[in-house]
Amino acid sequence: LPAIMTIILAIGVQRMAKRNAIIRKLPAVETLGSVNVICSDKTGTLTRNEMTVRSLATSDNIFEVSGTGYDPHGSIISSHKDKSSLDYGLLHDISRAAILCNDTSLQQQDGEWSVHGDPMEGALLILGLKSGLEIDSEMQKYPRTDLIPFESEHRFMATLHHSHRGEAFIFLKGAPERILEVCTSQKSSAGDEALNKEYWLKCIETLASQGQRVLAIAYKEVKPEQLELQFCDVDKEMVLLGMFGLIDPPREEAVEAVEACSKAGIRVKMITGDHATTALAISRQLKLFNTDEVITGEDIESMSEEALAKRVDKVDVYARVNPEHKLLLVKLLQEEGLIVAMTGDGVNDAPALKRADVGTAMGLNGTEAAKEAAEMVLADDNFASIIHAVEEGRTVHDNLKKAILFILPTNGGEALIILAAIIFGFHELPLTPVQILWVNMITAVTLALSLAFEPAEKNVMLRPPRNASEAMLNPHLIWRVVVVSFIIMGGTIGLFLWEMQEGHSIEYSRTVAVNTLVMFEIFYLFNTRYISAPVLNYKGFSGNRYVLIAILILIVFQLAFTYISPMQFLFGTMSIDFSAWLRIIVVSSSVLFLVEIEKFFVEKRKNIKA
Repeated sequence: LPAIMTIILAIGVQRMAKRNAIIRKLPAVETLGSVNVICSDKTGTLTRNEMTVRSLATSDNIFEVSGTGYDPHGSIISSHKDKSSLDYGLLHDISRAAILCNDTSLQQQDGEWSVHGDPMEGALLILGLKSGLEIDSEMQKYPRTDLIPFESEHRFMATLHHSHRGEAFIFLKGAPERILEVCTSQKSSAGDEALNKEYWLKCIETLASQGQRVLAIAYKEVKPEQLELQFCDVDKEMVLLGMFGLIDPPREEAVEAVEACSKAGIRVKMITGDHATTALAISRQLKLFNTDEVITGEDIESMSEEALAKRVDKVDVYARVNPEHKLLLVKLLQEEGLIVAMTGDGVNDAPALKRADVGTAMGLNGTEAAKEAAEMVLADDNFASIIHAVEEGRTVHDNLKKAILFILPTNGGEALIILAAIIFGFHELPLTPVQILWVNMITAVTLALSLAFEPAEKNVMLRPPRNASEAMLNPHLIWRVVVVSFIIMGGTIGLFLWEMQEGHSIEYSRTVAVNTLVMFEIFYLFNTRYISAPVLNYKGFSGNRYVLIAILILIVFQLAFTYISPMQFLFGTMSIDFSAWLRIIVVSSSVLFLVEIEKFFVEKRKNIKA
């Protein structure tokens, strides 16, 4: 049994790998089957991670940007009727800042553009090309001198540049709320003016409500002799240039996967660093269960753990969160008795991935630290792959249960045969030890192993997740194990006694008993293919070719066991006639019909209760 269970888990790992879910820790295969909450990053997992700047807001205007993906062909159109040249001059300033405050590069090959680095920064470079600027030319004019890289704690990136004309500028790019905190003025077509914070907050809400991810960019002119960039240089007196609205459409397969989760009783929670309004807009496109409420990182900071614990199960959208918040959310969900799968890709995500029941790292964009902490790695960074893994996890659990449900009564039947023979004082045992060894070895290698290849049942993703603390076999299945054990015992001993009564030798009677036992196992194997669904249909008998191959191999072995002289000598058997085979098939097939009748009445009783 342990060997069969290990093989079933290994086959599950192989199936998941074919569906882009690579399992790093074997127990996670079964755990996936009981997952009832998936906490997923938005960008790249639920969405395509192919960002495009769709809107650009300045202090005077809001521009609409056409084009798709990373194709630099597109136009930037003012929403105002009077399109002054000054508007486009300011547009160039913003696009230049977006090019310079950027760590990503573009590459063109065979007419196709690709991004090496952050897709969001790639979209800003494409905007620069659409505005008529040359990326390499701008970088040569304003070479970078120093950098403050982006970190989730401070939510911005800053760069220091010096021009050949002796000018020096700091450019700051990041979350709009964070950038607004350090800006005291804004750039307009007429020059610098006092910051109109209400206008910009309205811009953020407008763009975010359309599902756009909002970024702000600012600058400050500094003395040419400044060669180093410190945090104190960007904490005040910045000049806001404008804001970008970027779209990252949901993956079509992610929308379908979220729907599949809903049918499977799995709650999907979206965790993102985006603005709350953007997160809600995307959640509606993804059709999450609760798209009316959102909890932000600030809310988490201000709430007590007790207050958050009361809401964490009901709220499905979390915005502006950092890795520490992810860890807290996983902890609180687990304390509610939920089995949690969590996605992550960064070094800081490692604690949350390690704490989750099934930590899931990104294979394409994930860090090595995240992969090391995770139980599973997504080769394609696609949310749909998690659902495929959950389906395989449920199938693995079903197949483990089927293997146990097959092995226990067949072994139990053998034990009862010997026990009954001893209790009732049989002069000769129906089975010898070497014959029992033969049955155990040959059926384990063939019949039990074939159950490891069982495909997913039709309703596997239409039922709620199993309770992780629930025993593998419930009282009903234990009852079935006991009943089938007695059926096998009764039929085998009955035919043994029949043959003895007919005057056949002990070897002949034992040969009939062994073949009866094996045929019972063959017929019962079909019953175990579906735990509760009926098997008396075409698919029930032919749905798993490995079962048919295993039965064919076993029949060949049994014929050799019965009719080949060396085997007869080894196992104490002898040839039996055709009428004996008819009796064996009639008696052993009874288990198939009796178990199917039991399934029918159990399901009927369940439906009446429902």
